[in-house]
Amino acid sequence: MDLNTVIDVRDARRREPWRPGDAWLGGGTYLFSEPQPHLRRLVDLSRMGWPPLTWQPDGSLDIAATCTITELSRFGRSLSAPAAPLVEQCCRAFLASFKIWNMATVGGNLCNGLPAGPIISLAAGLDGTVLLQGQDGATRRLAVTEFIRGAGVKDLCEGELLRSVRIPARSLECRTAFRQASLYGLGRSAALIIGAADPRDGSFAITVTAATTRPFRFWFPLWPTAAEVRAAIDDTVRPDEWFDDIHGAPAWRRHMALHLAEQIRVELTRPTRHTRHTRHTLEEASR
Repeated sequence: MDLNTVIDVRDARRREPWRPGDAWLGGGTYLFSEPQPHLRRLVDLSRMGWPPLTWQPDGSLDIAATCTITELSRFGRSLSAPAAPLVEQCCRAFLASFKIWNMATVGGNLCNGLPAGPIISLAAGLDGTVLLQGQDGATRRLAVTEFIRGAGVKDLCEGELLRSVRIPARSLECRTAFRQASLYGLGRSAALIIGAADPRDGSFAITVTAATTRPFRFWFPLWPTAAEVRAAIDDTVRPDEWFDDIHGAPAWRRHMALHLAEQIRVELTRPTRHTRHTRHTLEEASR
């Protein structure tokens, strides 16, 4: 879609004062998908030259905001860490064409803040943090679960840039499990649940996304019972935080989140080297 209110596109390498009507341009798959009448200038990040994926000395992984889904998927398939399958599973949750994969960016998916954003699910499920950079150059780091505050609501100041996402080394060593539910066989995620079992201390984490307006990550120092997982979710997620749109009613999303969380708890109780990708449709869930 043409953005006929935009009168200028600026290279982000050229520093200029931020002004009303500016917006960061990454892949542009969202910006050009619908009218943006408030925009007057785009600040293009495509020539910043940031490496898409970078290993840190402590073994953690930095994913640049400009990393495309294609680049992330390719990296995930070559990664030997136990949590590697989760990368491809979340990329596949986009249900988008290769044309979108080649343009859509990690930063764009996070900054849209949509409940069904699968990179939000991936980063939250692996206890990731985002690095934010203000117009004055100051930086701050937030957990993904704190950065996304609601459906489309982010903790971003005016002109602030999401620079990268960091995945801790310890999270990459976790055994993971993935479940996704949709009303349709190829529909948008109505619930996307991720489990992570830490081999170092035996702890367990379950992350609920898509079913809720923002990501929720529940950490248990000792392996929980089914009742403990259910109670943690029900005691934390308020009724108005179960997402409601044409892709699923709140009551059904809650039911699927609890159902899939229990499946994951049981799966990760059994030691295995492999994870499983299971997609549930409404028809399957009702059997």
